[in-house]
This record gives sequence, C-alpha cells and structure tokens, in this order.
Amino acid sequence: MPERDAGLAGGGARAQAVLLARRAGEFLLRQGGPQVAVLELGGWDSHANQAAPQGALANNLKLLDASIGALRESLSGSATAWSRTVVLVVTEFGREVAVNGTMGTDHGSGGAAFVLGGAVRGGRVIADWPGLAPKDRFEGRDLRITTDLRAVFKGVLHDHLRVARATLDTTVLPGSSTVQPLE
Repeated sequence: MPERDAGLAGGGARAQAVLLARRAGEFLLRQGGPQVAVLELGGWDSHANQAAPQGALANNLKLLDASIGALRESLSGSATAWSRTVVLVVTEFGREVAVNGTMGTDHGSGGAAFVLGGAVRGGRVIADWPGLAPKDRFEGRDLRITTDLRAVFKGVLHDHLRVARATLDTTVLPGSSTVQPLE
C-alpha cells in the first residue's frame, strides 16, 4: 500500500477499507465490469470525546479521506475514469446538535451527504439551513431535516446512470414518487 495509507490508526481491518476502495476502482475499470460500487465504513457512532484529535471521529475522517483517495488513484489508471465518476458519501443517521456529558453527541435526525468526483459540478452547498438555535431545532435537540436523501440518490441515479424516473419511483426507491431529484 502507498505510504499515505500506513499511518491510519487501527491498521489491520481499518486499513482494509483503503485496500477495498482501491480494489473497487480496479473492478470499475474492467471492460464490461460493474458501473457501481458500494462501500461501507462503520465506527462513526461517536458518543464520547468526539473532538479529540486522535479520537474515533478524527480517525474515521482520515480513513474516509484515504479511502476516497485510493479509489481516485485506482481510477486514474484510465484517462477518463475519474472524470466520469460520482461518489456519494452518506450516513445512515445524524447526530444531536448539543455535546453530551462525555464530550460526544448522541443519535439525532439531521446529517449530511457529500457528492464528489470528476463528473460532479462541485463547489456548491445545497441546503436549506434551518439554524442551530434551540427554537430552530427538530424537537429542540436535532438539526432539522430539510432534504430527503432519496432526492440525492435519485439525482445521481437518473442524471449520471440514466435510470428511468419510473424505475426509481417504483423499484429502486419504492414509494418515492413525490420526492424530486436534486440536480
């Protein structure tokens, strides 16, 4: 593995995420190979010491960065692969706004999604910012959800992979016909 991967905290199974991202890129480059790869990185449930420079959150962010870098590096084996690539980084749940007694955050409702890659018209933040004041929070504690993640998925699947809207609404994301794709 490249030297930049060697400093990842946890080594072993954690470093396997970087290797897996690299291998995913290699599979995506194969003639007649897959068009989509799904990778999962666990360990984000940071209830304690969330701001610690060498804590779980910081280490996971470093690992995410290294994994995306490995994917991009592996796709650079083709002159155009990265320029045609879209990467979605999404979370399955959000975090509470307020820090808890152990200097972490508890499960909440609002989260974030990142869309990146060579095929992405970047440099934008797409959000309806509700604010963090207690009166602006969902149930007084959580970041208010303003965007349905299905809209993000629909935008990428339709615009980038040309999946038909009807297929998205009924098969890929059943019951989502009222959710408009983000562009």
